[in-house]
Amino acid sequence: MPQSAKSRCWPGWEAAHEHARPLLQGFFTDRLIRQRQASPHTITGYRDTWRLLVTFAAARAGTTPSQLSLADLDATTIGAFLDHLATVRHNTASTRNGRLAAIHSLFRYAAPRAPEDAALIQRVLAIPHRRTGRPLVAYLTTPEIDALLTAPDRSTWAGRRDHALLLAGIQAGLRAAELIRLRRADVELGAGPHLRVHGKGRKERVVPLTTQSVRELRTWLKERGGTADEPVFPSRRGTTLSHDALGQLVAKHAAHARQSCPSLHAKHVTPHVLRHTCAMTLLESGVDVTVIALWLGCAARRSCRIARPAGRDERSYLWI
Repeated sequence: MPQSAKSRCWPGWEAAHEHARPLLQGFFTDRLIRQRQASPHTITGYRDTWRLLVTFAAARAGTTPSQLSLADLDATTIGAFLDHLATVRHNTASTRNGRLAAIHSLFRYAAPRAPEDAALIQRVLAIPHRRTGRPLVAYLTTPEIDALLTAPDRSTWAGRRDHALLLAGIQAGLRAAELIRLRRADVELGAGPHLRVHGKGRKERVVPLTTQSVRELRTWLKERGGTADEPVFPSRRGTTLSHDALGQLVAKHAAHARQSCPSLHAKHVTPHVLRHTCAMTLLESGVDVTVIALWLGCAARRSCRIARPAGRDERSYLWI
């Protein structure tokens, strides 16, 4: 249909076509970076959401991403995209809700800037989040920890890196993003050895290190070399590990550890399981939950909740 015909069918089409590109650019450069001063992690998450959505919407509309208009991003398309995440990409409800939050954020930014499309914007903002449960995440027992730490081949550079990384993850209870962003300058191995962790919400905390962790990190950093602002656990190219690379690394060594520790067959070991392992180890040592919350960088005590079944030996799950 010619552009003039579309304009006659829907008078706001031209304005929507004009607003789509500058709205996306303004949302990232003006709203996220200048006004909210969002963290790089937040910007990356929003960028990935809109990259997926724009690609999906362009294919659905039979056009190029640069030619998309707000009319191509209506509630029907957004709903189809959310279904695509669940059925094709096999995303969980939590991931779907995170993507929808990024979409809602841009449409709230667009509302006062594209008043002629208020009805379209309101319909998108009315799309509800999906209710989710709080899945229980297992932790590793002492024999399972030993099996996982001995899995890397320490005769290789990558194996020595992975051993030090797994030990730091288990002992310090770092989030995946905190672990891969850890820099040499954040590691203090002198008096009062600790890690300086840059966590969620731009909060910083100091996590003490055990004697074993100090010994292993000192050996690894001596081999690793590099400057103060380089990652402690780099990729083979010297760059920061990606989230996917970290997950694959943990999964690979967990698969190897299952050969000597059959109980690991019943557990899906991820970087977050290492964090839970740290929390449960502290709990079993008699450390108060409030202290554990501070150690792990939880925003509040209520965000570090521990499931306590009847028997002490059955306290095998914890929510963080």
